[in-house]
Amino acid sequence: MSRVKIINDPVYGFLRIPEPELMQIIEHPWFQRLRNIRQMGLAYLVYPGATHTRFHHSLGACHLMGKALDELKAKDIHISKEESLAARIAILLHDIGHAPFSHSLEHTLVEGLSHETLSRFIMQRMNVEFEGLLNNAIHIFDHSYEKRYLHQLVSSQLDVDRMDYLNRDSFYTGVSEGVIGYDRILQMLTVKNNELMVEEKGVHSVEKFIVARRLMYWQVYLHKTVLGAEQLLINILKRAKELAADGIKLFTTPALHYFLYLNTHLTIKDFEDNPEHLVKFCEMDDNDVLTCIKTWQSHEDKILSMLCKMIVLRKLYKVRLSSQSLASNLGEKREEIKKQLGIDDNNLHYLAFTGVTSNSTYNVADEQIQIAMKDGSVQDISEIDNSLVNQALARPVHKNYICYIQP
Repeated sequence: MSRVKIINDPVYGFLRIPEPELMQIIEHPWFQRLRNIRQMGLAYLVYPGATHTRFHHSLGACHLMGKALDELKAKDIHISKEESLAARIAILLHDIGHAPFSHSLEHTLVEGLSHETLSRFIMQRMNVEFEGLLNNAIHIFDHSYEKRYLHQLVSSQLDVDRMDYLNRDSFYTGVSEGVIGYDRILQMLTVKNNELMVEEKGVHSVEKFIVARRLMYWQVYLHKTVLGAEQLLINILKRAKELAADGIKLFTTPALHYFLYLNTHLTIKDFEDNPEHLVKFCEMDDNDVLTCIKTWQSHEDKILSMLCKMIVLRKLYKVRLSSQSLASNLGEKREEIKKQLGIDDNNLHYLAFTGVTSNSTYNVADEQIQIAMKDGSVQDISEIDNSLVNQALARPVHKNYICYIQP
């Protein structure tokens, strides 16, 4: 009889892991790497408690997946033991392809490849190592498994991934607006026509979930100082890549050196043809980047040194958000920086720039949240009478921003 592993989690209490196969995966070096990748990037510079990791999140999401599957089985929805294990593996590994600092550097170190794509590559490589253990998990992750609702539990607008990160990020930031009734939502889940749905009496819990997500985006994930800190981190790596391309020597860790000096945009085919790319990627975590930033403070390149000192000393970009265009302010800010700091025109874009950020609370064009009505019909949640999730709330909100240093 296999021994049940119990992990103490500050959000849910004790997490039970009775499957030895899951523990094999958790103990793999590539999964352990997630201990050193912050879930919320540089948000800890605004919310000091937000230092939790992708490791925490992945375990929490796996826990919620187990609870969701148990609820569905209790409603006589047939899910085999093998399918339960596969779904738990799929959600456990759904974020394993994240770059250092999670979304902050997703398209900076390895341009053009999403973390989902890299997660799939890693799962496929681990599947060879584990002799086919991940076959069904990969099909569920890729949306190619016959039971669509299993994929929807992993990735949809009402998946256990979002349920965990809203709860967890709310807990560690102290922002109570993100707290959701995940247990109520899980109890209201059902399956109809092979689709994941929520029973009608669970509508208000789902509405709270969607509204909480909107509030967390503007209050935490897209907080102007968090946005500025992440743009600063991106610019540091862009500058380092630019110097590396010019043949300038930089102190780096071996894994980060590999991607800084590769001097080419890696494609899916590159990762398929050269296994070394993935191995080097899985050697990188937040520590590689932070070590280099700390060292680059004293680099002779004025721009790189300045940007790194800004991160270390938390002297971040000043940021303004507006529904109106801020392009007219850019020239003025750049001229001021140029005059006071003597920065040449070619490098001013590192010190003052504009952009657009957006938040889509509920995307009606995506895989919709379906409500199983008491009369047997099925409705999208945005079509329910008196629903908070109406067309206005479903519309994406775009905000312009300007980031600049204060000379």
